[in-house]
Amino acid sequence: MGRLRRMIANLRGRDLAVGDIHGHFQRLQQCLDAVDFDPAVDRLFSVGDLVDRGPDNEAALEWLAKPWFHAVQGNHEALAITRVRGGKLDLAMYREAGGGWFIDLPRAEQLRFVERFEQLPIAIEVESAAGLVGLLHADSPTADWLQLRTWLELLDDPKVRQVCQWSRRRLRAGDTEPVQGLRALLVGHTPVPQATLLGNVWHLDTGGWASGHFTLVDMRSLKLVSPRPGVTAQPRPRAPA
Repeated sequence: MGRLRRMIANLRGRDLAVGDIHGHFQRLQQCLDAVDFDPAVDRLFSVGDLVDRGPDNEAALEWLAKPWFHAVQGNHEALAITRVRGGKLDLAMYREAGGGWFIDLPRAEQLRFVERFEQLPIAIEVESAAGLVGLLHADSPTADWLQLRTWLELLDDPKVRQVCQWSRRRLRAGDTEPVQGLRALLVGHTPVPQATLLGNVWHLDTGGWASGHFTLVDMRSLKLVSPRPGVTAQPRPRAPA
């Protein structure tokens, strides 16, 4: 699996990015419908954590098969891989974090998901006329995207992947140092009340999988995408964070 995936600019439609999904694909589809997402020309990029916590986890494979949907590997996909391939894993923590549905699957079904999750890159970079936009699940271990690109393509260091998928340092520290080599870096992992910009790093997990809302960002303009007038996503019950 390539740890970095490069995508050419979308010259026909919009490139939108969304925060953590966590098994709420029906809710996400309502959000896309509300902003007139057109799968014939538009693309949707995910910062990972497609599964766990929500009711539609098995839809992850259907979405990953869509030609317009692209995702990086989040820490919850990494947990599933560790469960099947072996490695240090606290099963009680994993179950508490929403992984019970996966733990309880038959081995053959677990393999179906893991084989697909293993194909997901750690990072995606997307070209646009306004500049390069990167996506990671959590944070960059370096303030130089070109250096991270080298690490991912040539070294595949587990410590680098750990930061990319698990780190909450930037938000906790309020670090506004930009990541050089990118117009913007889009991440999720840590829930925030609203999309938060630190330096050139956008934090997009606004709890659409819980009691918050999904945030969509136009990757060309770096503006939040709102539903057309008079249209809102369907109301949803509150869920535990």
